[in-house]
Amino acid sequence: MEKKLGSLERKYLRGLAHHLKPLIQIGKGGLSEEVISQIEQSLLDHELIKIKFGDFKEEKKELTAAIAEKTGSEAVGIIGNVAILYRPHPEPEKRRVFPPPQQKKGTLRASNPETEKRKKPAFDATRKGRIGRS
Repeated sequence: MEKKLGSLERKYLRGLAHHLKPLIQIGKGGLSEEVISQIEQSLLDHELIKIKFGDFKEEKKELTAAIAEKTGSEAVGIIGNVAILYRPHPEPEKRRVFPPPQQKKGTLRASNPETEKRKKPAFDATRKGRIGRS
């Protein structure tokens, strides 16, 4: 992959992966060439996948980094014994997963001056209760 994912992109992708089932399970056989080829094909088909570690639970971080390096994907996160990997499809028109664009460091969200003017406070200290309600 040409660029690293930012923290907001990782968070977004973890949210998308929440409902996914693990497509690949790594068991007693470990990380073989067949498993790598299955992961490659799954990334090509789905872009965002989960990998479950049945065995090698202590080495899951190292194995995830090795898988990401061998497949050219990026590790989005590890939750329990499940790793989440992301690699965009090489053909942009076939991409299904679109992470949000990265924000520049030091900037929060760009505020729109028009919407800032229209915002009203939710609570007025001089009155009891919310504004607009009696």
